[in-house]
Amino acid sequence: MSQSFSTEALPASDRIDAWQWNAQQICGDCRIQLPKSSFHGSIEIRSVDGLRLTRFSSTPLSFWKWPLDTVTADNRSCIVITQIAGVRRYLQNGVSVLLKPGDTTVIDSGSPWSSSCVTNCTRLYFRVPRWIMENRLRTTEVPIGRRVCGSTGLGATLSRLSQSIFEEAERMREDEGAVAVDAYFEILAACMGGSPTVGQRVPDLQGRIRRFIDAHLSEPTLAADEIACAIGISVRHLHRVFAVTGRTLGDCIRSRRLENCRCDLANPRSRERTITEIAFSWGFNDSAHFSHSFRKQFGISPRTFRTQSATRGRDTLRAEMREVEVGDEGSFEFRHSKPN
Repeated sequence: MSQSFSTEALPASDRIDAWQWNAQQICGDCRIQLPKSSFHGSIEIRSVDGLRLTRFSSTPLSFWKWPLDTVTADNRSCIVITQIAGVRRYLQNGVSVLLKPGDTTVIDSGSPWSSSCVTNCTRLYFRVPRWIMENRLRTTEVPIGRRVCGSTGLGATLSRLSQSIFEEAERMREDEGAVAVDAYFEILAACMGGSPTVGQRVPDLQGRIRRFIDAHLSEPTLAADEIACAIGISVRHLHRVFAVTGRTLGDCIRSRRLENCRCDLANPRSRERTITEIAFSWGFNDSAHFSHSFRKQFGISPRTFRTQSATRGRDTLRAEMREVEVGDEGSFEFRHSKPN
């Protein structure tokens, strides 16, 4: 995905309003202050591995941003900012950081923040859901407002890689994008003082994937693209994360649905529902396919399983009733056998 906006072809009188409107579509509620001199700017948006990168270029401006009222733990994001040209100051929660070209910092979109620049400048925003950032850095305390120097070492590598990912976003295959993003976070983690590995991140992603699957298991349309979008990763990366379990994503969804169907078929409270109704309530949309899958997983047809479950239930109930009768009888005899 690629989107772009530029004030270049607009009349000077319309540029500020157009810029502010486009900026708000990306950043939410914000107030912009511009000098009286002629303004120009551009915004370019690209996507890699399900994450959005935005490059802002403009003449001098200052802005103040506030989080949306709908920000929650699930949709809260971090913004990794790489300064490409110009010198710009960022301020959040009383912490001020001055970025020179090549420098990087992280901002929390869930808290108010501001920025200012007195010269033309270009900066690259890499918007990352906070839970992904925490997983990638293996911390619940994401370093906010820390300057990563971009003039030498890993900081310079991080800066060049972020710009390269942005430039090549439209030409990279999906799997290449996932690899590039993995490498980016590895370097970012090292710059922030950590060194996570892919293997250590996988269980966290697997847990989030399974929770989403369980919450949407009854939806027949549940598919990889929907899950990947909700989790904030690419479809290919989703399959790759899941593959380490030795099962495919489709196998997991089908197995969880069949297990829930089996529970309902054995439940006396579901006796009035047909087998097809139970199957369809857990996301199946073909009764023949459901029966075949059920037999393959449990070695028995759903109809036979239901009959046997009902029989076992009746036998268990009779046995329990006999135990109660014997127990009551014994108590009665015991009471009457006591000496006076």
